[in-house]
Amino acid sequence: MKVMEVAKQKKIVITCAITGAIHTPTMSDALPYTYDDIASQSIAAYEAGASILHLHARSPEDGSPSVDPADFRPFLTRIKQSTDSVVNISTGGSLKLSIQDRIKPAKTFSPEMCSLNMGSLNFAFHPIASRYPSWKFDWEEDYVKSSEGNIFRNTFEDIRIAAENLAEHNIKFEHECYDVGHLYNLRFCMEMGLFKAPVFIQFIFGILGGIGPEIENLIFMKNTADRLFGRDYRWSVLGAGKAQMPLATTASQMGGNLRVGLEDSLFISRGKLAESNAQQVTKIRRIVEDLGHEIASPDEAREILDLKGGDRVLF
Repeated sequence: MKVMEVAKQKKIVITCAITGAIHTPTMSDALPYTYDDIASQSIAAYEAGASILHLHARSPEDGSPSVDPADFRPFLTRIKQSTDSVVNISTGGSLKLSIQDRIKPAKTFSPEMCSLNMGSLNFAFHPIASRYPSWKFDWEEDYVKSSEGNIFRNTFEDIRIAAENLAEHNIKFEHECYDVGHLYNLRFCMEMGLFKAPVFIQFIFGILGGIGPEIENLIFMKNTADRLFGRDYRWSVLGAGKAQMPLATTASQMGGNLRVGLEDSLFISRGKLAESNAQQVTKIRRIVEDLGHEIASPDEAREILDLKGGDRVLF
């Protein structure tokens, strides 16, 4: 069978990142932060074709980033009742929290998946502060501006702490790699016995402080991963901002999976804010299917990524 024929039959796993700890509600009224809005948008994204839901929590009072399990439980329960989606809980949480704080939700709820950043970086988004003359909540402006001086800490010790504390939960990590060195970090951690194959790598492009969103960089990251991991990994692409749809489309043509969602981009097209997470999922699903691919169901995603199953979570 020809390579192209194989590619066309591959099921594409769509992850939708519903709400982030980085973007603020002021930037788009579509970005959910209340329990009800996070649950409703998650369910709609699932119905649109997302088999994995990547979730942060926020304080429902002021929309600020939260790692309190009490702020996860209300929407996790509704999502579990209404979908058979794979839930992926973030361990990113906030640039200013320790890894012990950031893994509390995953330790509490034992999801099938959780994200794990594979290296420290200057995760900055301060330039966007100049675009907004007013803010919905008091904390937002300083939070955005202060990112210029923040380091998103993900040391080898942090990675080890997360891996060891979550090992008993049999969680599959979404290994977030913002630059090529993070791939080498992951290879080292596998050699130390922290992670078992097949690993799931999220190539991330377009975050200030990480690798740029050029297609040449995607090819470079993919070639590096092939060399380091051989057949022992699955992969997906996250393109931030305007790179979201182009890089997601390219990834699908290269045999990879993809991630969209309002955490990564607030827009549906040039200069036009997305109305919801589901709108982004619907758009990329149409593109991918028009190019001859099929979308993976949650159970197919579980098989592709070797997940423990939705019956083994604690929510």
